[in-house]
Amino acid sequence: MLGRKAEFKDRREAGRRLAAELGHLKEERPVVLALPRGGVPVALEVARALSAPLDLLMVRKLGAPGHSELGIGAVVDGKDPQLVLNDEAMEIIRPSSDYVGAEMERQLTEIERRRAAYFAKHSPTPVAGRVVVLVDDGIATGGTVRVALKALRRSSATRVVLAIPVAPRDALDSLHDDADEVICLAAPAEFHAVGLHYENFDQTSDEEVIRCLQEAREWQPEVE
Repeated sequence: MLGRKAEFKDRREAGRRLAAELGHLKEERPVVLALPRGGVPVALEVARALSAPLDLLMVRKLGAPGHSELGIGAVVDGKDPQLVLNDEAMEIIRPSSDYVGAEMERQLTEIERRRAAYFAKHSPTPVAGRVVVLVDDGIATGGTVRVALKALRRSSATRVVLAIPVAPRDALDSLHDDADEVICLAAPAEFHAVGLHYENFDQTSDEEVIRCLQEAREWQPEVE
């Protein structure tokens, strides 16, 4: 990337360019889900262009007993929260079902707290029977996105589309089996970090997330 111009000015510009590639979905009345926090400004522009509801999809790692940094799976919020377990980690650690259940509830409580901070009393947007567009500001390894896609596969969405500005080609290739369609604007062979592909990649604050969600309410249709 040294001496090379960044692909995107900022997240909103990336979102507008991404939206231009998603126009074919507008008539399908999709739901746009952002991975917070960095994915929210990108997803705002996508939702605006598609006149679609904008919501968040929050993913929380389930930590192993006594080693919270070691993930045994993850829980993904939604009207019907989904548990996605890491089969390899579960086989090695073999936590009890009681532990997994309690850890899932703990992480769901944290998701609920964060959702309340962003949305007040807003409930997750139902996705059953809808086309879902999952948006982030970029992919490094693809771990979080993969968990989110697997959960959406179980949610009775009619179609799941992954839309991202930039990702390494190998990570991108590994996600095609988990989505019905993948839209990515840039997949450079030489990839070091998502932020290097933006001129401005300042951290997205909670306040900006809230502003984006409020802005989306100006056109957001009622979800049936």
